[in-house]
Amino acid sequence: MTTLTKTEDSPAPTGPESFLSVRDLKVRFSTEDGIVKAVDGLSFDVERGKTLGIVGESGSGKSVTNLTILGLHNPRTTTIEGEIVLDGQELVTAAEKDLERLRGNKMAMIFQDPLTALSPYYTVGRQLSEPFMKHTGASKKEARDRAVQMLEKVGIPQPKTRFDDYPHQFSGGMRQRAMIAMALMCDPDLLIADEPTTALDVTVQAQILDLLKDLQQEFGSAIIFITHDLGVIANMADDLLVMYAGRAVERGSTKEVLGRPSHPYTWGLLSSMPRLDGDINEELTPIPGSPPSLLNPPTGCPFHPRCAYKDQVAGTLCTDSRPPLAPGRAAACHLTAEQKQTIFIDKIQPRLR
Repeated sequence: MTTLTKTEDSPAPTGPESFLSVRDLKVRFSTEDGIVKAVDGLSFDVERGKTLGIVGESGSGKSVTNLTILGLHNPRTTTIEGEIVLDGQELVTAAEKDLERLRGNKMAMIFQDPLTALSPYYTVGRQLSEPFMKHTGASKKEARDRAVQMLEKVGIPQPKTRFDDYPHQFSGGMRQRAMIAMALMCDPDLLIADEPTTALDVTVQAQILDLLKDLQQEFGSAIIFITHDLGVIANMADDLLVMYAGRAVERGSTKEVLGRPSHPYTWGLLSSMPRLDGDINEELTPIPGSPPSLLNPPTGCPFHPRCAYKDQVAGTLCTDSRPPLAPGRAAACHLTAEQKQTIFIDKIQPRLR
């Protein structure tokens, strides 16, 4: 069941050249235990040629959001409300045949684990070629030439030979490169990267990130980069969206959000990160507690059960009222601007130096 709604609780961000526009997105899953509110009123924009980073703990709704953009949920167990517009085309109400035409062609995804995303029964070359032939009508030879070209572009050695290899014959880094090649076969306008470097060692991770930036420069794709690693996102993203319990709690340019964060959850994420130039014996400050159950999320601010600063808010605002997220640079928090500034300067900024 799909309905389109707009609410004042999740105002639309502003963007001059939005290629992808998500408005008040809600995604619910029916389970034996009840309804899971996986995404709960999410709005954001992505511009052409820009990268939006989405960060948050596991279960915050990052991957669900992007699978919803691609239309990859089971319609029998999933309810989607809101609006997703890609280059003028509404996706929430689109027919499956229209989504199939767009997937791999206008939008593509690099999955976190290429070993499970790639079929073990077909060669890497075949898995690159067949979608290209389907979307473009190219011949088998044209598709093979294109696949070899893309394997070479992503740094696979001897691409003509490796075209006929199976995924298990590739190393982890090469499989990830093959996944990137597959995603870029049809020059998609939107590329979604779901923690594409999580399972890779640091050297290969750096190579993959550099590759994505180079390919974005060449193809002009918009990128959504999902990760839990703020260090990675600092070097990849133009803009940043911080998610918690299916909601956006802070957004802005990456420089603004990481340089002067305004939400207690973002403060917690940054304070729990080790610094390369810090004292090796320095004690990290983890966020207390655990993320809430999305079967029964807390009332008011979803972060209030774990927030160290809720006592500074008058009355029961944190427990009773959901803080709004204003358009543009904003944080969904009941603390006043003066309180945020004082806490940041006194307690957070010294840890980030």
